[in-house]
This record gives sequence, C-alpha cells and structure tokens, in this order.
Amino acid sequence: MSIIKRVAKNTSSLLLSQIISYVFVFFGTMYTARYLGAGGYGILSTGIAITSIFAVIGDLGLGSLTVREVARNKSLTNKYVVNTTLIKSFLSIIMLVLIVITTEIINYSPEISNIIYILTLSIIFNTFSGVFGSIFQAYEKMEYVSIAGIIISILTFIGFIMAIYFNLGIVKFAFVYLIVSIINLVYLMAIFIWKFFLPKINGDWKFWKNNIKADLNFWKYLLMQALPLSIAIVFSVIIFKIDTILLSILKGSAVVGWYTVAYNILQALFIVPTAFTTSIFPLLSTFHISSKESLKLTYQKSFKYLTILGIPTAVGITLLADKIILLVYTQEFIPAIIALQILVWTVPFIFLTILFGAVVTSINRQNLLMKILFIVMIFNIILNLILIPQFSYIGSAIATVLSELVTFILFFKFLSNYVCRFSSRDAIFKTIIASGIMSLFIIYASINVLFVIPIAIIIYFVTLILLNTFSKDEIDLFRQIFEVKK
Repeated sequence: MSIIKRVAKNTSSLLLSQIISYVFVFFGTMYTARYLGAGGYGILSTGIAITSIFAVIGDLGLGSLTVREVARNKSLTNKYVVNTTLIKSFLSIIMLVLIVITTEIINYSPEISNIIYILTLSIIFNTFSGVFGSIFQAYEKMEYVSIAGIIISILTFIGFIMAIYFNLGIVKFAFVYLIVSIINLVYLMAIFIWKFFLPKINGDWKFWKNNIKADLNFWKYLLMQALPLSIAIVFSVIIFKIDTILLSILKGSAVVGWYTVAYNILQALFIVPTAFTTSIFPLLSTFHISSKESLKLTYQKSFKYLTILGIPTAVGITLLADKIILLVYTQEFIPAIIALQILVWTVPFIFLTILFGAVVTSINRQNLLMKILFIVMIFNIILNLILIPQFSYIGSAIATVLSELVTFILFFKFLSNYVCRFSSRDAIFKTIIASGIMSLFIIYASINVLFVIPIAIIIYFVTLILLNTFSKDEIDLFRQIFEVKK
C-alpha cells in the first residue's frame, strides 16, 4: 500500500472513530451537564482536570517514544511492551501518591476528593492501555485504536444515561470512567495478544527468557530519552488544565461548569488535526531517517491543509456560538457563550501546534519541545493569575488564546529555521476570502443552525476551489485518497 493510501486509511479510520465517539460524548456531556447543573458539572470537571495533570506521570512520554522507535524498528516491539509496562507500574504508584497529597493540600471537599481518587484509578488503567495503543500506532494499525475509541464513547454514554435514569449522585459518574477504562484495557490487551504476541511464541519457551524480562539498562535509556518529552507533556497538560483548577479555587464550581462546556465544544474540534497527526507521526519519524525531502513535503502540505480547516472553524463558531450553546445546554449555561467565542480563536493555532509538536518529536528534538512549552506554561499561569481575579472565566479564555499564539510563534520560528522555510500567504489569503463569504451566509441565513453549518461548509470549500487554492498535484492526491474508500 502506498504512503498516501496508508495515511488516508489511518486518518479516515481515526476520523470515523472520533466522529462516532464525539456523537456519543456530545450527547453524554449534554445530558450530564443538564442533569448535574453548572455546579455539579463543575465539580466533575475539576476532578477530571486534577487527574489529567497527574496522568502524565503515568506515561512520562513513553508512549510517543515507543511509537517513534518501534515504527523505525519493528523487532523492538516485545522489548518495548514489556519494559514500558513495568516502568508504568512504578510510575502509577508515584502518580497515585502525588494525587492524594495534592488533594489533601488543596483541601477539597470529601465529594470532590472521592471523585478525584476514583478518576485516578481510571487513569491508571488507561496508562496501561496506552502501551498497546502505541504499538498499534507504530504499526499503522489505527483501526484497533479506532474501535477502542468507539467502545469507550458508547459505554461511557450508556453509563451516564443509566446514572441519570436511576437518579444517582455525582460520584457514580466517576465510576463510569473507571469501569469503561477497565473494559478498554481488556480489549486492547486481547487484540495485542491475538495479533502481535502469540504468533511469535511458536511453542519456543526461550521466547519468554529472551523477551519477557526487565532490562534495567534499557529502563535507564528509555527514561533518559523520554524525560524531555515527558516534561514537555506535563507542561502542555498544565497549560490546558491549570485554568480550570484556578477557577475552581478562586471562582467556584458554577463558573467551572460554564467554562468547561465551552471547552468541551472546543476539544471536539481537535479530532481532525489529532487524527491526522497521529496517522502521519510514524511516517514523519521514518522520513527523518530515510528522506528529509519527504519530511519537508509532508510538513508543508500538512500546514496548508490544517490552516484551511482552522481559520473558517473559528469564524463560523464565533458567529454561531449562541445558537450552539442554547441548542446543546440549558439557559443556565448562557455565560458559556462568550467563553466559546473567545476560546474558539485558539483553533487556528492549535490545529498547527499539534502538527508542530509531532514534527519536532519525530526529528528527536524533545528538548526544544520541553523548552517552548515551559515558556508558554509560565506565561499562561501568570496571565491566569492576573486575569481570573478580575475577569473570571473570560480572563481564562483570553489567557488561553494568547498562550496558543505564543506557542505557534515559537514553534513556527524553529521549524522555519531547521526543517524548511516556505510561504503560506497565498493559502491564508484565499482561506480568509472564503471564510468571509461563508460568514456572510451565516449572518444573513434565517434557517436552523443544523442546516446553516453544512451549507456554510459547502460554500466555503466551493469558494476555495473557485479561487484555485489546490494545485493539480493536490487534486490528484485527493483522488488517490478517494480511491481508498471505494
């Protein structure tokens, strides 16, 4: 299978999975927020934010390192699985202890504390699931990861609906995450044993002696290689979650609820760049060794396409934010409208910084990733501490947008110097024109928002085509992708 077809297959698989998953997450979140109210949903969101920050400790960048190295050398599969699993066992204990200490220091209420501890167990199971997910990604077998995502979303949705139907308390919603994480681990482990592990044993017990053992020297190598990446991931999670925690401490659970529902809509938009970069990351890692020109071309094309998707998304949601919030949530969440209108302007930057992070990691520049995200983290924390006391969740939203702008500038400057320099002015200019025409339709359309969105998308892409935004080679590429789906 050609590179283009492999990328298309994996991206399509992940996209389909994430779209299906998001449909269930969307309705699950909607009913949960309505049932719990802004205050209750804010409590659950606070627990998720706390555990998300510490979840990084359970992985420490080992997942991305495994993908990169196994993609380059498949013979390392069993060695990475065994040793990363053992390392993560110790890291999970450390994570659990740190979460308990932090929760006690902040002195959260017993209800929030119980939610945090239950979610921590869920995070631990997800940490081990990540071992197998990394192998599937390295082998470009995204269909297994895709099915896992669908299973998780469906089971979580069912769990939330049952909790609402039986009128259960907020703590039971945390148990839903725990149960689903256990099922997900069992599924991924079974697939790995079936597809990758058992065929290699062949009744040879020397296999166990040679492969199923801890290699302490290899542990040291892994941790040293993963350390910059793991620290970078910690900084990244703090950037995205510290605002929620600060809001919970300084402004209360209801404000967290408003802010989180806007953030949830925002996160749903990241399924496209996430699926795409997940699919191309193994290729980028291979191209760094085998073909620098292919690496440059992949980076340039990816930049263009993600720019074309990011800008109109921000424009459209800014204009439709009030309709979207009121369609999904109750009047209690009206304050989330302004938060969404501000936060959505992180989209054009995040679409590209997700790509930048994958490129930087693929070329073994974890140290740079760590340094950039450290700068942005400090900038973000300072902005939040300045803006939250005076502007509440609106201040957090502004801090998030400015932080992503700084991230974009720092990454783009480095990649322009060390990977390749290119001009994207033509694509950006045409994207802005097409977005402007699309926005005129949105402003003057007097039909239901569910009809406005697909029509606006069609208008946008038709305008791009009329402006000759895509070259003949790119059109041929799209045709090849289309052929995959036949």
